[in-house]
Amino acid sequence: MALTTPIQVHRYPQSQYIDALRWLPRLSAFHRHIILAAFDSDASSSSLQLLSLSQSPPSDSDPEIPELSVESSLSTPSRISALKTCRTSNKPLIAAASSSGSLSILSADLMNGSLNVEASVTERGFHFGPILGIDVSENGSEAVSVGEDGRVNWINIGRSIGKTVNFQKVFDNNGLVSYQAVKWASPVEFVTGGLGYSLQWWDRRSPGGPVSQFKGNWNRGIMSGIVHSIDIQPSRKHTCLAGGSSGTVFVWDLRKPQQSIVLSGAGTSGSAVQTLSESEVWEVQYDNYSHSSSIAHTSASSFLPAMICSEDGILGVIEQGEEPIELLAEPCAINSFDIDKQNPSDVICSLEWESVAILTRP
Repeated sequence: MALTTPIQVHRYPQSQYIDALRWLPRLSAFHRHIILAAFDSDASSSSLQLLSLSQSPPSDSDPEIPELSVESSLSTPSRISALKTCRTSNKPLIAAASSSGSLSILSADLMNGSLNVEASVTERGFHFGPILGIDVSENGSEAVSVGEDGRVNWINIGRSIGKTVNFQKVFDNNGLVSYQAVKWASPVEFVTGGLGYSLQWWDRRSPGGPVSQFKGNWNRGIMSGIVHSIDIQPSRKHTCLAGGSSGTVFVWDLRKPQQSIVLSGAGTSGSAVQTLSESEVWEVQYDNYSHSSSIAHTSASSFLPAMICSEDGILGVIEQGEEPIELLAEPCAINSFDIDKQNPSDVICSLEWESVAILTRP
């Protein structure tokens, strides 16, 4: 289960707890940026930090360790509960949702190393309680949020920059069931996840509720689980990747709404599926980093490998029909990670023991 080819791992201790982190578009091969949501438990304060990762050109003698430094810090009214970024034509947009139910839209000026608040939603009625999931559309014009209160909201970002944010309530189950994660599938469709390993497919052209649902109560109902994270395969918008309780990672194909392909975790007892983690899977992402060993096995019916991070300190890759690859095994939880879309060999993750880890795959 270990990676045979060595990877480079650099760890950077931080003075605060890290709630989430994301790559931002790179300025050059040797100058890159990370947006980080931090929480200071001693002062009960939270902030968004723009970090710069700089590295000198490699030499034959001694490769220099990349330097990670804070370029800008912006205090937030409450703790950040969900963080997403979008690469627009001008400046990167950042959507930061909070545990108090507010939402901030920021832009990052990477040349000058600054963060700027462009718009925000703070009024009562947007969400009651923590916003647990948020996603921004590919062009940065729209966002969708879900929360502990069972609300699903659509936000018009394109007409909100510098103005009052316009939002619309898509659905409200009055807190009967909370939603934990959300992901855009197309300009008008998105997927939500929550209790009972459940997933819901929404279409804004069909208001009133989800157009398709999946409930994955495995283990004969003995154990209930929660979906914590969702991703959509870019080339196949109808396939949804989900990760949650008990190391569960599965794929839901909208063309077969009542079936799923289990990659790891619950429901794998007695099957050929190998479990990478047995704890909460906090985040999942499709991993388009090309593994030379799997290129020959790629077919029209196969799925991209999935990268996960878990409560028991595992960062790894799961692929259908292949042995799992363990990238990191830490003595503490790995709470979030992000794959660099411009260079998928590079991965960042946050460790519960207040550290940022940066991995470079061969």
